Amino acid sequence: MTYLHQKGSDPGHTSVVKPFATPHIRRVGLDRPWAWLAAGWNDFSQAPVVSLSYGLALVAISYMLVLGLSSIGLFYLVLPMVAGFMLVGPIVAVGLYEVSRLHDMGRSAWLGDAFKAYSRNAGQISAIGLALMLMLLFWVRVALLIFALFFSYQPPTLEGFVNTVFFTEQGLVFLVVGSVVGGIIAAAVFAVSALSIPMLLDRDTDLFTAVVTSIRGVMENWQTMAGWAALIVLFTAAGLATAFIGLALALPLIGYASWHAYKDIVADD
Repeated sequence: MTYLHQKGSDPGHTSVVKPFATPHIRRVGLDRPWAWLAAGWNDFSQAPVVSLSYGLALVAISYMLVLGLSSIGLFYLVLPMVAGFMLVGPIVAVGLYEVSRLHDMGRSAWLGDAFKAYSRNAGQISAIGLALMLMLLFWVRVALLIFALFFSYQPPTLEGFVNTVFFTEQGLVFLVVGSVVGGIIAAAVFAVSALSIPMLLDRDTDLFTAVVTSIRGVMENWQTMAGWAALIVLFTAAGLATAFIGLALALPLIGYASWHAYKDIVADD
């Protein structure tokens, strides 16, 4: 339970403390992420056209981003941008949450339903989406500073990028430092957004309540949620390793499973 201090209408009235209820948080077992994935796969199977269309659209955006950065000589930004995608992934998946929500209600879902999801509780969802975008920009700025420390503002050429970053001592240390810093930022964003965005779609609530609920849910189930975060990274990395094509399957599956994680942890009271 959190509290809001509200001032009385009378000039001499003392402050009144009103309860500002957050939902009950359930404790879940360490094996629950596999159940979320199974439920996510069931959603995927019920709406394969919607799922693949959504996933392929994100793959197309990824290719355009890579080609755009390469065309202006900023190929070295691809790595932090790809890593930073996980920061904004929860807001990108709002349409997928809506598909799972409709399935839970026993209804079919169409691509139009996924796109219209952003109009539900639009102000609050837009606010957290803006916050996640700012975190992405912050991460890219930090990544550039780390890059400058290791490469002295002399980025490797496109042809030598992979060899320099992945097969030299300097490049490997750069990856370790970048991964640690990025992991800290990603953990904070995960705690804030993992349950809050599905909650904002599902309920007529405010951003503050949703964020507090998400942080509580992650902290009270930190071992399970750490395992879930590791699975998200694994599935996303597998999708990236297939030249982005695998993301067409991985991203909808993760999105659907994330919805079921929210429903499992945040009680309906």
